[in-house]
Amino acid sequence: MKAPEQIWFNGRLQPWRDATVHVMAHAIHYGSSVFEGIRCYATPDGPAVFRLEEHIERLFQSAKIHRIRMPYDAGTLVQGCKDVVAVNGLRSAYLRPVVLRGVSGFSLAPSHDAPVEVAIAAIEFGAYLGEEGLRQGIDACVSSWQRAAPNTFPASAKAGGNYLNSQLVAMEAQRLGCAEGIALSADGLLSEGSGENLFIVRRGVLYTPPAAASILIGITRDTVFELAADLGLRVVEQALPRELLYVADEVFLTGTAAEITPVRSVDGITVGAGSRGPITAALQERFFGLFDGRTPDRWGWLDPVAQQRAQRVTAAA
Repeated sequence: MKAPEQIWFNGRLQPWRDATVHVMAHAIHYGSSVFEGIRCYATPDGPAVFRLEEHIERLFQSAKIHRIRMPYDAGTLVQGCKDVVAVNGLRSAYLRPVVLRGVSGFSLAPSHDAPVEVAIAAIEFGAYLGEEGLRQGIDACVSSWQRAAPNTFPASAKAGGNYLNSQLVAMEAQRLGCAEGIALSADGLLSEGSGENLFIVRRGVLYTPPAAASILIGITRDTVFELAADLGLRVVEQALPRELLYVADEVFLTGTAAEITPVRSVDGITVGAGSRGPITAALQERFFGLFDGRTPDRWGWLDPVAQQRAQRVTAAA
């Protein structure tokens, strides 16, 4: 990863190398952080952040669930995301806002006024699962690691600690020669990828696991719902057995990093024709068309980034 010059850290833009957290921070020991992944795209009208306000809203919801006090308001973080893109002169970028509990002792239940630190990074970032994967599809496998049951931790919060499970899923897939792993929920039904939501296409209908399947309720997942409606496609949220992966016409994964990535095989079994299917391709065309002007942004999803040099920002009162 090529580090940018500037990062937004605790209310101001500063050199990347100066944005440090103490090794005794609560988040390092106990995973008490929440974060987002957001993309900024190069559009004909300049850089624009995709569904920025929805991402920041989810960040606040994750913090609320975990009782992490947010030291800045949503508007400040929205502007901070734009500022860090502009100050680094980026046309497209992956943004990572992260909120973490700082040094506050060893209690698992820190006080309400325990220090909270906030950073927003913007880096150059390509296709998460590879450009070829977007075009041809990836090989995936069902992981031996399951998602935790809903009454163990809230999967709908995008919390740092949750991703220890995701790391195990992803590393196992890599060890087995696959690009991605697909996890089952605690009841043995389909859940999601290590960092993506899952869709199955069968006889022209899109199926996806419901919120109760220990998934993160993805913003790109919601985008697919809207784009599918535009294409006249039906989307069904329901519990899904593993074997549907093997008899699906198409399978694809969605996420901010993964965007819309087709799956060409699962556990060595070819999905459909073994390449990107027509429905996945149509959804990709509508999705990426948002950023080159082919798809009108009638939802107001693109938030332009001003090109002037970003100024110092301060914490909300």
